[in-house]
Amino acid sequence: MTILDEIVEHKRHEVAQAAAAVPLAEMRRRGEAPRPRRSLRHALDVDAVVVIAEIKRASPTAGVFTEDLDPAAQAVEYADSGAAAISVLTDQNYFRGSLSDLEQARGACDLPVIRKEFIVDAYQIYESAAANADAVLLIVGLTPEQDLDDDLALVHELGMEALVEAHVEEEVEQALVAGARIVGINNRDLRSFKTDLAVTERLCAMIPDDIAIVSESGVRTPADVRRLAASGVSAVLVGESIVTAPDAGSQLRELVAAGAAA
Repeated sequence: MTILDEIVEHKRHEVAQAAAAVPLAEMRRRGEAPRPRRSLRHALDVDAVVVIAEIKRASPTAGVFTEDLDPAAQAVEYADSGAAAISVLTDQNYFRGSLSDLEQARGACDLPVIRKEFIVDAYQIYESAAANADAVLLIVGLTPEQDLDDDLALVHELGMEALVEAHVEEEVEQALVAGARIVGINNRDLRSFKTDLAVTERLCAMIPDDIAIVSESGVRTPADVRRLAASGVSAVLVGESIVTAPDAGSQLRELVAAGAAA
């Protein structure tokens, strides 16, 4: 069993427990309540390679990054340092995140906030809307029964946007056929957790110019940003290299400057 298989199996149990506590009908009611949303696509539609900064407490391979992370304070620092949007890891078991982290981050700044989660059920999409997410991550091929068209339709129906993540050519094709407007290319293979920026360079050529492309994982230096900019990306999503830096704001500003100059 791969790390991803383990995460998905655990996530199914989490969703079942959540639905036992708050039934689907009630979560749907909460998610369908009208709320103002901030546009991720608009934040990416600028003449620069922008940075989506991630609030990330831990990872399954690298362990805990910080024991005392303050999501609100980090969101403010990200906004002040030039981030275009914020991604918040909400998985608790493997990344030590929570929906509360997302809610605190969004309440502290004016940037669009993405719920980064392993979404295996429509329940989580309603849950994301209820927690005030502006966008959600949809990972192509995460589960055998995934219906990407239905997931995307529900996300849009609830007023949110989707960052549709792919790692191989077939997944990019699925994302485009389903109508994704923001495609994330994950440089990390979620089954082996190996990272290679060449994944973005290879897959970018498949994606039309009117689709926003976000390169995810493995971006650590301004040189990495410049390298990916040459492939035509709209944004880079960066977590670990920011949260582990001695000065997160300074690290983020360097990446933002590289994207602006590219």
